[in-house]
Amino acid sequence: MRTKSLLFILGAALPSLSIGLQAQPAGRLVVLTYNIQIGTGMDKKVDLARTAAVIGSVAPDLVALEEVDHKSRRTAGVLQDVELARLTGMHLIFGKASDREGIDQDGGDYGNAILSRFPIKSSQNRALPNTPGVERRAVLEVEIDWPRPGGASLPLRFLAAHFDNASEADRVASAKALNDLATSRPNMPTIFAGDLNSAPDAEPVKILSQQWSLTSGELSTYPANAPRRQIDYVFFRPARAWKVVEVKVVDEAMASDHRPVLAILEYVP
Repeated sequence: MRTKSLLFILGAALPSLSIGLQAQPAGRLVVLTYNIQIGTGMDKKVDLARTAAVIGSVAPDLVALEEVDHKSRRTAGVLQDVELARLTGMHLIFGKASDREGIDQDGGDYGNAILSRFPIKSSQNRALPNTPGVERRAVLEVEIDWPRPGGASLPLRFLAAHFDNASEADRVASAKALNDLATSRPNMPTIFAGDLNSAPDAEPVKILSQQWSLTSGELSTYPANAPRRQIDYVFFRPARAWKVVEVKVVDEAMASDHRPVLAILEYVP
């Protein structure tokens, strides 16, 4: 089953907010995953400019965002995905996971978003396995043509997902669904990032590790003000195609209840 997705190609309408990371050599990708908690910080304030500044501070090429509101009354009807694309000057795709009307009568859509420094060639938004009565989740996929040294480009898949926080059965089923997506195009360079609501030694991460390579050992990401456990991850495949240059938790304790995870990956043809 595919869920509704909304595509916005905004180009680079504003200058980048990139201030915190040195320019990377050609052939490297800077990937960020960030559960933004609908732009709500640990101070309970919704501040998308602050969220955008966190994103821009690491100069990412690809960003997986979780917990993004799209025209919900609880966040003043703002199209948060569109606003973050505007503030960062990146291309955007939003993928609906659920509608707030069906959860809390707050209206609007809610789900994942992907920001990309490169134009988005195609996208798909798929529902993840769901137990009746449990909040619906989705995985958002985009394909880009990644410019390579010498003028050529490389087709690249990037996926963003947010697994359920209440049902272990749904998290396990979602991990298996991501493995199915991996094997559907086994040789295509692919990166998957998101909030899995699972510890590194939990069954969903073990299942994913059958088809995906994890960029790091344990890195505590939650809660943001005093991280004690990792639930946010960046994976890649095929293993032979990528070298992990760096992976770290971004030192940001206020803008969300999660800290972002940054991974720098180098393609090895």
